[in-house]
Amino acid sequence: ILIKALILFITGKAFKLKLDQNLLLTFSLAQIGEFAFVLLSFAFQLNILDQEQMDIMLVITALTMSITPIISIINELFILPKIGTKESIKRPMDHIAKSQNVILVGFGHFGSTVGRFLRSHGIEATILDQDSNRVDVLRKMGFEVYYGDATRIDLLEAAGIAKAKILICAIDNPPITQEITKLVKEKYPHVELMIRAQNRNDAYELLNLGFENIYRESLDTSLALAKDVLSKLGFRKYTLIRQVQNFIKYDESSLRRLAMEPKGDDDYLFKVRKELEEQERLLEEDFKRGIVEFDIHWDSESIRKVLKNQQNNAKS
Repeated sequence: ILIKALILFITGKAFKLKLDQNLLLTFSLAQIGEFAFVLLSFAFQLNILDQEQMDIMLVITALTMSITPIISIINELFILPKIGTKESIKRPMDHIAKSQNVILVGFGHFGSTVGRFLRSHGIEATILDQDSNRVDVLRKMGFEVYYGDATRIDLLEAAGIAKAKILICAIDNPPITQEITKLVKEKYPHVELMIRAQNRNDAYELLNLGFENIYRESLDTSLALAKDVLSKLGFRKYTLIRQVQNFIKYDESSLRRLAMEPKGDDDYLFKVRKELEEQERLLEEDFKRGIVEFDIHWDSESIRKVLKNQQNNAKS
């Protein structure tokens, strides 16, 4: 393991990997690979190894593979945090050349979608991200991203928080999200906060802290998938769009009612069950009533039949 780790580390340095990435490579691949079992089997069949040697080598291979997770955990918990801190000290936060009315914190898969959509409508945002590797890659892709820790008030001030109208917090770390949003709410209450929540429990915590503009990252995507499934099963597309809107409306109301409830006990689970039953009842009523059932939409089967009949009558 030590010899292989040394070779991997030297290889990573030769390819100019950053220290944290090089350590991940080194600790992840330092063990004997499972292909060793195949090689040892061939070696035994060809009488290169006898039975005793074969057994010893199999045990060694299994042991190195079993301790790899332990080595990875040690690296992640004790080595990388210290290395990351040193890397941050070595790389100061970027100088921000210009500021915008919108500040976007976090430019991963969620934040980049938001930023690209804003930019396609002519709205530029001051983009901040704490992942130095991601910042370098995004700049090569043409994005103007600045490296820095958004929990630091001096970085936010350099980004123009005093004159900004909106701050979008799109990072995937709930404790850091809370730290940033609390800081902005306290120091610059005029800035409107738009906050990504990872899930329902994260949204509960943000609501209880007094934040209103909360966006659960899995809600819209899961509903979009469900809508497409129903569409393929023959439901009208525009009807489904209306039902998705109704679902979000009812679910948001339920979220706010349950936010203050103690979590984890039987009483909470009972209230959640009642909320779910009420949501389903309301959606079913919406569908049965004329709100959606009798809408004439562009994709309905009935309208296509009417148009076809009109075309046939015109031809005759």
